[in-house]
Amino acid sequence: MKVYISADIEGISGLVSWSQCGRPNSEHYDFGWARERMTQDVNAAIRGARAAGATEVVVKDSHGNSKNLLVDRLEPGTRLISGHGSDANLGMMVGIDSTFDAAMLIGYHAMAGTARGVMEHTISGGVHRMTINGMPAGEIAMSAGVAGVMGVPIVAISSDLAGCAEASTLIPFVETAIVKTGLGRYMADCLHPSETAPLIEGAAQRGVQRLGSISPWKPGEPTTIRIEFNRSEEADFAARMVDVVRVDAYTIELNQPNYLRAHQQAWSVLSMGGLGASSHD
Repeated sequence: MKVYISADIEGISGLVSWSQCGRPNSEHYDFGWARERMTQDVNAAIRGARAAGATEVVVKDSHGNSKNLLVDRLEPGTRLISGHGSDANLGMMVGIDSTFDAAMLIGYHAMAGTARGVMEHTISGGVHRMTINGMPAGEIAMSAGVAGVMGVPIVAISSDLAGCAEASTLIPFVETAIVKTGLGRYMADCLHPSETAPLIEGAAQRGVQRLGSISPWKPGEPTTIRIEFNRSEEADFAARMVDVVRVDAYTIELNQPNYLRAHQQAWSVLSMGGLGASSHD
């Protein structure tokens, strides 16, 4: 049995701010500790998947520069997809295909605009809100949609309370591990790692065991993704992309015949929008 794990960092046990878990530079003083925590949460999911019969586990490092997980500290026998390259059309789900039986989202977070979502955002700090076919959506839906197109169900997620609630609304019967409860964007009531590891392991094991009762989530096709940026200059640059419709000063819309094309274009649009954030320099 093959299991795929996509790992982000904002929903990892004990983390509450980007000063801890951004990237390896002087602004993020606790990054070394944060990547250890991320590695341990992923290990718990690997153990749970294997306890339920997984014989092959592939992990995708999906935060920031995608060089966060400590490969030498992952459970032996795990394959890790790390770093950035040209094969990025699947975003946070690079490496998944229809040969996998199940997928998990570990350390994910709630979409931009979620009340009491710890470090809530959608891909970048430039997004105010996003919808897929009119449905409010964030990274959980984006990744679940990629898996769904491959026919692979998301069977488990670890996150804060808000992120797990978002996943449960989107994917009926998904197993959840709530590792912290947000008290604000940068504040949470965090469980001790000695408690979160068994929670994640248990959710992963139950999710794989209940594989037959959890359906893949696939967005409707053709697919429309609408992105509202925080600032008009971000939308200015995003609107330069081919086949992008400018809705208003802050908002763009893209329409594609299938979800994977819409997903890939959304990532490109968000990257272009990021250039607009510095256009005043």
